[in-house]
Amino acid sequence: MATVDYPKPPFPPQDTGAPPGNEHAMDPRPLYKAPEYLAAGKLRDSVALITGGDSGIGRSVAVLFAREGADVAFTHLPSEAADAGETVRAIERQNRRALAVEGDLRDAEFCRFAVEETVRRFGRLNTLVNNAAFQKHQKRIEDISLEQWDHTFRTNIYGYFYVVKAALAHLKPGATIINTGSITGLEGSSNLIDYSATKGAINAFTKALAQNLVERGIRVNCVAPGPVWTPLNPAERSPEETESFGEDTPLGRPAQPEEIAPAYVFFASNADSGYITGEVMTLLGGGTTAA
Repeated sequence: MATVDYPKPPFPPQDTGAPPGNEHAMDPRPLYKAPEYLAAGKLRDSVALITGGDSGIGRSVAVLFAREGADVAFTHLPSEAADAGETVRAIERQNRRALAVEGDLRDAEFCRFAVEETVRRFGRLNTLVNNAAFQKHQKRIEDISLEQWDHTFRTNIYGYFYVVKAALAHLKPGATIINTGSITGLEGSSNLIDYSATKGAINAFTKALAQNLVERGIRVNCVAPGPVWTPLNPAERSPEETESFGEDTPLGRPAQPEEIAPAYVFFASNADSGYITGEVMTLLGGGTTAA
């Protein structure tokens, strides 16, 4: 059990701006620094690219990767520039190099640019983390517009495909790909039909890609959390929904990003998970139904 006194519902209303939201506007702020985490040089002198690394899970993963010795590039939207700046400073405080790449992952050309810019700046690429996501609740399937459906799929699964395609030219044996899934991809969610569908696709993408790349010595795994206190969630929820966010988990609260990020270190580290590929790891705050 966690020894930190993590925030629990009820949460106050959040003014995070339009989805995917801004972390610097949240109260309480998501916890990403993981002060109890003990680094061991597991990613020493490696290079990672994280999509959506400006905030939430992506930011905490970036910080822990840096503490483990990696230089870190990450992507963010133009509206997330302030959060991206904080992430850059957090990486640099670990005495590692940081690179923020601004653009939209729905654009295949931008995905290629993000990979090439990472390699140009840092010389190589060892770990790719596909993490950026878009979601918007709708009570009825009739309320999901074609534009929303397209936006969700192009961000959440097309973007993963685009970045992987671009990265493979630079990934050598021992490299790792880590995808961010969700409990909704395993159990569904009645008000997140499009989002759940993309997360289910990510699970299948992970397993199929792992099979496809195993002979190249590239491992592919997925982290599938339950509710996490990130700007993505309150940005498109009502104040009433935000107030109770995460209270239905056995632990009675959402995870903090710093509780999820160590799973990414585990999958990125060949010393820890060199025999594991094609795995979907759930982190559900005590939930056991989505094994």
